[in-house]
Amino acid sequence: GLRPTFGRVPRTGAMALSWTMDKLGPMARSAEDAALVLDAIRGPDGRDLTCVDAPFAWDPRRPLGTVRVGYVRAAFDLPAGDPNGPPAERFRHPTKPWDDAALAVLRDRLGVRLVPVALPEAPYDAMRVILTAEAAAAFDELTRSDRDKELVQQGRGDWANTFRTARFIPAVDYINANRHRLRAMQAWATLFEGPEAVDVIVTPTQAAGLTQLTATNYTGHPAVIVPHGFRADGTPVSITFLGGLFGEAAALRVAAAYQAATDFHARRPAGFA
Repeated sequence: GLRPTFGRVPRTGAMALSWTMDKLGPMARSAEDAALVLDAIRGPDGRDLTCVDAPFAWDPRRPLGTVRVGYVRAAFDLPAGDPNGPPAERFRHPTKPWDDAALAVLRDRLGVRLVPVALPEAPYDAMRVILTAEAAAAFDELTRSDRDKELVQQGRGDWANTFRTARFIPAVDYINANRHRLRAMQAWATLFEGPEAVDVIVTPTQAAGLTQLTATNYTGHPAVIVPHGFRADGTPVSITFLGGLFGEAAALRVAAAYQAATDFHARRPAGFA
C-alpha cells in the first residue's frame, strides 16, 4: 500500500473524512506497481485545489547507495551496549524476529547503510481533535438530519457518537491542537532536510509506544507499507518505509528493492491464486 504525500493525488469523488488529512493512493501486488499507478493518478485535476503538480522521479534502477536510509532505533528495541558491536546484537528484537530479518535484508543483502533516527516527540493524541472535528463537519448533514441513527455501530467510540460529541470540542483546544500540529510538521521536516537528513525511514508498521503512521497522517508525509513476515498463527506483519514530502520515489525504490530480495508479497493463503 502507498499513502502518498498530502496534495500529491486529487481526491475528487472520494468520500471526505478529514479535509486536511485525506489522501488517496494505490494498493498493489508490489511497490513497483504502486509506483506505476501513482505516476498515472498524480497531479492536479482542476477540482481538488489542494493538489499540486510536483515531480515524481521514479527510477527503479537508482543505486541504493545513493539513498540515505534511517531506521527508528526505538522501534527495534536495540539493546544498550557497544554501538560497534556485532550487527546481530544491535538489531536484535526479543519478540519480533521478523523485524530483525527485515533490517538484515536491507543491511546484509542489499548493502544499505542504516542510520539510527529518533522520531520527533509531540502530543499526537491531543491532535486527534482535529480529525474528529473535521470528520464531524464532513458528516454534519448526516448528524443534523438524525440519519446517523441508521449507522449500525452506535457504541461509545463509534463514528456516530464521535460525530455527535465533536460538537463539544472547545475552540481553544482545536486551535492549540493545530499549533502543535504545525510544530510537529516542522520537526518532521528536519528529518528529511539538511546535511544530516535521511531520504527514507524504515520502521515496523505497528510498534508499541510509536505513532509514526498517526504522526505522518498529521504532517502529510508519504508511507509505503509492505509485508515482511508472519506471526506464529500465520497472520502477516508489515514494515513501513517513510519518505520526505513528495519523496515517494525514494521510499518506493527501497521498498521495491526489499521486495525483490524477499518473497513475502508473493505468498498467498491456501486456496487463493
